[in-house]
Amino acid sequence: MHIRLHPHWEIGAEDGPYLPTADLLQLLAALQDSGTLAQAARSLGWSYRHCWGLVKRAEAEFGAPLITAGRGRGSALTELARRLIWADRRIAARLAPLLESLASEVGHELDRERAPARRAVRIDASHGFAVARLMEQLQAARIPVELRYRNSLESVAALARGDCDLAGFHVPIGEFEPRALKRYLRWLRADQHVLVHLAVRTQGLFVPADNPKGIRGIADLVRPDVRFVNRPEGSGTRLLTELLLGRAGIAAERVRGFDDTEMTHAAVAAYIASGMADAGLGVQTAAQRFGLHFIPLLRERYFFALADNGLAQPPVQRLLALLASPSCRVAIASLAGYHAAETGRVQRLDEAFDALPPG
Repeated sequence: MHIRLHPHWEIGAEDGPYLPTADLLQLLAALQDSGTLAQAARSLGWSYRHCWGLVKRAEAEFGAPLITAGRGRGSALTELARRLIWADRRIAARLAPLLESLASEVGHELDRERAPARRAVRIDASHGFAVARLMEQLQAARIPVELRYRNSLESVAALARGDCDLAGFHVPIGEFEPRALKRYLRWLRADQHVLVHLAVRTQGLFVPADNPKGIRGIADLVRPDVRFVNRPEGSGTRLLTELLLGRAGIAAERVRGFDDTEMTHAAVAAYIASGMADAGLGVQTAAQRFGLHFIPLLRERYFFALADNGLAQPPVQRLLALLASPSCRVAIASLAGYHAAETGRVQRLDEAFDALPPG
């Protein structure tokens, strides 16, 4: 049983009444795409009168215009209207992991009541586009999965405790690999765990479209006119940020905004796209979806770790078969900055990594 949860927000004065934003935001987004209120109304299947009334009620509530109309030039959104759209995208980006995890947990609680013998594969993983794409494939194949989004360290720790069947984490390719991997080896054991390859993906800097401040790399993060937005402690991307700063000889306290954090790649991208920061680190797909300029820095491998004795479990076998299928590889490879040539490959730790760090 699948449950979908969507964020819904209302806006108004402190003493009310509050204006529901769902229809208004749909209309503003359609107007942004079409350029005229009449075309926006047609694309939504709404009457022009309804749309005009919706805009006027909202403008009365805000005390400011949301659209401007020019003779022969259609309609355009005001800065306030654009801010509303970005606020909605930020809310959705920040809440998506929480809502998806909660929907998955509640759905499987209901499933256990309906079919108690049906076992779901429990996945703990850092939020990412390939994981989301895999979940779509699993749902289409009716393979039961219970997903919890956690950062990479929390995921592998949960696997070590037996709280999940697969744990998603990512490791940079190249010079940072040994130091990043060492953190996960606190919980992963070469004689107890195996790895399943999900994807190779590109990490880099997000900056606003057209890169107005001319940011070229990590060294620019110390500039006083550059505001950075980070990822939380424990996330693989936060570790990567710290490693990149260390290589450049930059102390964290020199980076304006180093302690400002967003939970996901998409939330970082939305934060920058809304004008609240000038740079952040994340995967290329997020930059593309939010219309940002992307500066590639390195590639990394995203794995699922699981206990080697879990490979024989039928639900896990079904999941791994789907992951290695051509359709799943095509779905993941279609994401910007993702490569799926080895998706579904099962390896021991000493096969995946040339030299495991000691300890």
